[in-house]
Amino acid sequence: MRTEPTSSTVSPAPHRKTRGSHGPINQPGAKKVARVRLGSYEFRKTGVPRFDLRDPYHFAIALTWPQFLTSLFVFYLCVNLVFAALFWLVPGSVEHARPASFADVFFFSIETVATVGYGDMYPATLYGHLIASIEIVCGLAFTAILTGLTFVRFSRPRARLVFAANPVIAMHHGRPTLMVRVGNGRTAVLADAMARLNVLLCEIGAGGEVFHRAQELRLERARLPIFPLSWTLMHVMDERSPLHGYDATRAIEADAQVFVTIEAHDPTLATTVRDLRNYSAKEIRFGMRYSDVVTTARDGTPVMDLTRIGALEPDVGDRQEQGWTEREELSSGLRE
Repeated sequence: MRTEPTSSTVSPAPHRKTRGSHGPINQPGAKKVARVRLGSYEFRKTGVPRFDLRDPYHFAIALTWPQFLTSLFVFYLCVNLVFAALFWLVPGSVEHARPASFADVFFFSIETVATVGYGDMYPATLYGHLIASIEIVCGLAFTAILTGLTFVRFSRPRARLVFAANPVIAMHHGRPTLMVRVGNGRTAVLADAMARLNVLLCEIGAGGEVFHRAQELRLERARLPIFPLSWTLMHVMDERSPLHGYDATRAIEADAQVFVTIEAHDPTLATTVRDLRNYSAKEIRFGMRYSDVVTTARDGTPVMDLTRIGALEPDVGDRQEQGWTEREELSSGLRE
């Protein structure tokens, strides 16, 4: 989610399960509503079809694997039912098919689409040959499209990042700091990683109008040359921060939504991978900090437990966070 730091817009309030004070969006005579989800956050758009059949490629890629496989099965079944009905409507078009047996012509249709041709049933009339020829062409096209879509879905690169379940706001160098910990879930090292942290705030004007203000949060360190283990994104909530002076109550009232975007280069796949995660105001933990998840083996090798990437403990004192945290210039100054 990329916006200008000082941009503000006025629009109807999107639907949120955690905020219902603005009333329902759907009104009598309203247009069809398309839902857009970013994690637990949901937008609604009117005037946009939920499924645009003019863009079948995007539709097929956007489906989940269960939806994709179910859609393929339903489409395959429908195609065979249509051609089976065409054979069944003209008795005698398929040799050795039992009279009035829809099951025989249905399985003959499946064999024809797959170009198997067992030989016990075959077209017996000119009409049967024409329908079978059309079905073979459709079967070849279906196989080619299915192969391409399956390859694209399998070959899509994934970042395999592990996000902490909750952001925290803890003291760091004497200042309240918003932190989000991210772990590298791959066995390989990611390179040239870049992170962005944005917040979406909901404000109600004097006239009752709803303002949605999206701003980018400045990170102490927004880029990493290498990303082997974990990375703690840190935003200082000082006077320059849009979240300056916020506590848990105010964050919930403003329905603050935090969006984390990470982009990195995967040397193994030789491509760029991206991931997005959002957090609601109720998921932010004030007065907590992340527990240590990196230990050192006897031979001096760092060991990180990804299952505890979001483990929390009370914020009882200022201490150095694990992982890549500080700005490069600060780290260089300390080394000097």
